[in-house]
Amino acid sequence: MFALGEVRWAAAALVLFCCGGLLHLAGAPAWSYWAFYLACYAVGGWEPALSGLRALRERTLDVDLLMIVAAIGAAAIGQIFDGALLIIIFATSGALEALATRRTEDSVRGLLGLAPDRGTRVATDGSEEAVDAADLRVGDTVLVRPGERIAADGEVVDGAGEVDQATVTGESLPAAKGAGDEVFAGTMNGSGALRIRVTRPAHDTVVARIAEQVRQATATKARTQLFIERFEQHYSVGVVVATIALFTIPLLLGSDLESALLRAMTFMIVASPCAIVLATMPPLLAAMATAGRNGVLVKNAVAMERLAATSVVAFDKTGTLTAGRPRVEDIRLIDAQGHERRAAGGYRTETEVLRAAAAAEYPSEHPVGAAIVAAARAAEIAVPDATDFVAAPGRGVAATVEGVRVEVGEPRRMRPDAAGDGAPADSYVRACAIAAEVEASGRTAVAVVADSVAVAVIGIGDTLRPDAERGVRRCGELSAAPPVLLTGDNAGAAERVAAAVGIGDVRPGLLPEDKAAAVRELAEGGQRVAFVGDGVNDAPAMATARSGIAMGGAGSDLALETADAVVVRDELAAVPAAVALARRARRLVIANLVIAGTVIVTLATWDIVGTLPLPLGVAGHEGSTVLVALNGLRLLRDRAWSQASGS
Repeated sequence: MFALGEVRWAAAALVLFCCGGLLHLAGAPAWSYWAFYLACYAVGGWEPALSGLRALRERTLDVDLLMIVAAIGAAAIGQIFDGALLIIIFATSGALEALATRRTEDSVRGLLGLAPDRGTRVATDGSEEAVDAADLRVGDTVLVRPGERIAADGEVVDGAGEVDQATVTGESLPAAKGAGDEVFAGTMNGSGALRIRVTRPAHDTVVARIAEQVRQATATKARTQLFIERFEQHYSVGVVVATIALFTIPLLLGSDLESALLRAMTFMIVASPCAIVLATMPPLLAAMATAGRNGVLVKNAVAMERLAATSVVAFDKTGTLTAGRPRVEDIRLIDAQGHERRAAGGYRTETEVLRAAAAAEYPSEHPVGAAIVAAARAAEIAVPDATDFVAAPGRGVAATVEGVRVEVGEPRRMRPDAAGDGAPADSYVRACAIAAEVEASGRTAVAVVADSVAVAVIGIGDTLRPDAERGVRRCGELSAAPPVLLTGDNAGAAERVAAAVGIGDVRPGLLPEDKAAAVRELAEGGQRVAFVGDGVNDAPAMATARSGIAMGGAGSDLALETADAVVVRDELAAVPAAVALARRARRLVIANLVIAGTVIVTLATWDIVGTLPLPLGVAGHEGSTVLVALNGLRLLRDRAWSQASGS
């Protein structure tokens, strides 16, 4: 953090300000605390002053320069504390913005690091050569062994395996890959050797495009402004012109220099936007603190303001609406049309099937195997030992369980190995038909085969978050448009989850760039989109959306850094609560701006048309500042979150 110059300068200015404040309160000689305050001016104000002067060279007048001039004016008439406070506010704001930018850049670099630096290129004569991934060309053949990350986007030309591509598609289970299937750089090959023909150069891989989209979208919305900054140009110009006029016109009319300067500096003090800045920040900061105590970390005040403007919420599926943990949801036995099953014990019940499948899957590290074993343990089934375990990449596993050869795997990739009276072939046909029904319902289907006879199909599904339906319903109530589901998963799985939580607009099979395009489409239709996701594949959509919200428990580093808010406790119901709290903060900001603006107009008018005593001007200015600050801090109460969450 302190590697950033902006953070170091802001921290040093804060230390000097605190030292000056302590001496001031302790009644020390004026020269002592003035020395610290002036040092605070120099340390914390030089960057905003330089920025303001650069803007002036471009013939624009921004609030940075106005703040510096107001701070100098405050010191000129003895109000050094007010000036130093303005300096601290602006130095801290600049440091936070620089820190957020750096962390996003670091995350983008980490994303690019998902793809390996080197890959194994196979020459036409069969020889292998380790080369830089950047040197791989379209048409090259790459060998990817089990446990290696894929170095390039391409198409499998030989071999079979199961690839964990959650970073790209968000799928909760590894995808079986064989000849003709597409694979992506940065994904992990879990089993089986794959030969891949490169189809995209390194700079155009899906992972590289994700990083570029995040970088572009983040830069585009990095300068989204707070309420005060939307009219800073007009306000700044107006204050400067009025101050100059109040100084020069009385001089031209014969007033003495001291009284003209006093009137002008009094005007600049009462018209300085200190109260307006504090009118904006305390409600937003208080809302951020309250949300943080309840498990939602909103990264800055700009993010809180964006959240308040949400008109539609778009959700990812895996890891967001679901927990991303597969479980056994269905076991369907296969009727072999009267043929007696040759498996020991018959495997005629779901318990017997689950017992045998768990025994065969026990040595496997595959998520499907873990789900089957977990289901057997949850049912308190004693799992027997298995022998002769074999894992067939892209097909499944096989093991001998109590004298029976048990196979568990993808039905369409399994074939009957034994000739006989027709039972094996018939059972495989039935298994494929049942598997199609299971997959149509949004589950992953695996067949259980005993001695070459398919005896059951197990349906594996993802676990829906307990509060998913409530959270989605509440988001719909708060938004102008109904929620949307954007997912890389298949249509069946997406429709099943959407029906369970009450989402009607479902868009399945989306790659990361497609999700970002869907968000842009909603935005172009006039919607202010908040996107809720968790993985690397969600980062472009988060960066493109007006607000990005990450589920923090299983969220990737890039998603967490790209998001405007992070739900630390993985409670989906916290998302609509954060939106409701942000909207209440926005209402308080508007009320505070009215109060601060009324006081500024009253005092400034008094100073222009009459003679405003400096002590009264300072008292009114400081009083309004304290009033709006206290009004905004009401959101620190626990009751604020309870009201936002509807409890």
